[in-house]
Amino acid sequence: MSENTASLDKPLTVTETALATVLEIRAAEDDPGQTALRIEITGTKMISLAKAEFTYELGLIEIAEKADDDLLYHQGSHDELTVIIPQESVENMVGAVLDVPSNATAGGLVIRNPNEPDVSDPLAGIELDVEGDLPSKVTAVLDQAVNPALASHGGFASLVGVDGGTVYVTMGGGCQGCAASAMTLRDGIRTMLIDALPEITEVVDATDHSAGENPFYTEAPA
Repeated sequence: MSENTASLDKPLTVTETALATVLEIRAAEDDPGQTALRIEITGTKMISLAKAEFTYELGLIEIAEKADDDLLYHQGSHDELTVIIPQESVENMVGAVLDVPSNATAGGLVIRNPNEPDVSDPLAGIELDVEGDLPSKVTAVLDQAVNPALASHGGFASLVGVDGGTVYVTMGGGCQGCAASAMTLRDGIRTMLIDALPEITEVVDATDHSAGENPFYTEAPA
């Protein structure tokens, strides 16, 4: 059996601490021995303008309820836990680990997955509601697509103005003065705006980055 085949047979590993947590919860079920942990990838969410992560649904189900094509395997030194993963989630779970949070007081479980969703289309899954003139449309895209992603880093983007097909934006909060803001503008904001509104020809950063908390643009010495 090849290494890849073995990985596909058991794509997600459950750590001992996570196993203990799941088994404790499962013990409250009517028939724990016939109850499995089902883990499914349900979608994606943008955590920055150039990076996304999978979202998951975890739950306990009766083993008899598994679909015919679901993957079923066991975890634990004595195969104590049955894990069920829908077939369409298997490939993107290879190498993932179910664990407890690093912060012991946080509680719950976390999935650490080395696989990331394809973000070549950052607008995928986002239903935009844009209408009116170009400034109104730009503001709508910023509010509905760009700023929710920037918010995870404490930042936001605002429209300054429009000149023909050129859009001028400023970045505030954690994005003002941030050394990564040029990449954020080029790879994120610019891509999202132009993809959503083809009439845009260029996006210009009008931010005064020297005023940010960690400025990387500074005036040259006299």
